[in-house]
Amino acid sequence: MSEPSEVMPDKKWTHYKLWERIKAIFYSLPNHFETELVIRGINVTEIFSVGSAFSTVIETQAVTLLNGLRNLWDSDNRYSEYAFVRQSQTFPDVLLRNLHNENDILFGIELKSWYVLSKEGEPSFRYQISPEACADADLLVVIPWLLSEVISGTPRLLTPYTESAKYAAEYRNYYWQKSRSGRGENAAIRKPPPENRHPYPKSKQHASDEAENDKGGNFGRIARAGILDNYIADIKAHDYLGIRIAHWITFFKAISETSTDVEIDKKLQRLKNQIQAELSENEKDNSQYRKIFLEIVNRFEELWEKKP
Repeated sequence: MSEPSEVMPDKKWTHYKLWERIKAIFYSLPNHFETELVIRGINVTEIFSVGSAFSTVIETQAVTLLNGLRNLWDSDNRYSEYAFVRQSQTFPDVLLRNLHNENDILFGIELKSWYVLSKEGEPSFRYQISPEACADADLLVVIPWLLSEVISGTPRLLTPYTESAKYAAEYRNYYWQKSRSGRGENAAIRKPPPENRHPYPKSKQHASDEAENDKGGNFGRIARAGILDNYIADIKAHDYLGIRIAHWITFFKAISETSTDVEIDKKLQRLKNQIQAELSENEKDNSQYRKIFLEIVNRFEELWEKKP
């Protein structure tokens, strides 16, 4: 199986300019996102539970926001009869369609949120739709988020990831077959029935690919296919409240998976060693290492004291 090529809608497509505008708007969502949702009183040992509890809320509000930004993607009121509509239990999560004709669909968006402080350190959702069930204009969009005060506050969005839904599905299959074949394992993928392999399947139509041998349930873990590697690395390299996100993840994981002070101390020592190893050679003096780690610890203590 050869590596797939990027997928784009035809530039002569009537709605291409609209598609471009909406795709660009996703990158500005963090600037427009507002919510009345406030999270307080989280036990630090349960910090990772926040993601699963509130991801659906983030996705729903993102759709509301897209409709609220109509003046940016439909300034000439050409698409007054169209709106973003969520749908459940089928692909894609969101459709830009005619409100008076459910069959008049411009394109779809598979919308996934990613709580960046999750234990996995990467988006953990499974993406199994068959490439044949994706239109060329359909998008896969990942919206990363965390809390304004890390362990409390309101959700804050970071820069989203956008990709062709069809290309992502093709690349997932390519990675699965290449990696399994390289290890001499069964790399076969079962396709859905031919009559279901079309864009915008109905909720009861099975339109997902499946691996014949997937005991670990890993088929569809798109982040493991490598397609998001550069994006994930960029997110983790961001500073949030003065601390690199990658270090926030490691820090919370160290104190959330243990129950005794001794175990916590051991994991924090490993974190110290990790941070020291990440420093460049000319920064490996002990004072610099202590400064970086103490900054993390002090910031955590400041946030913990603010927690009601």
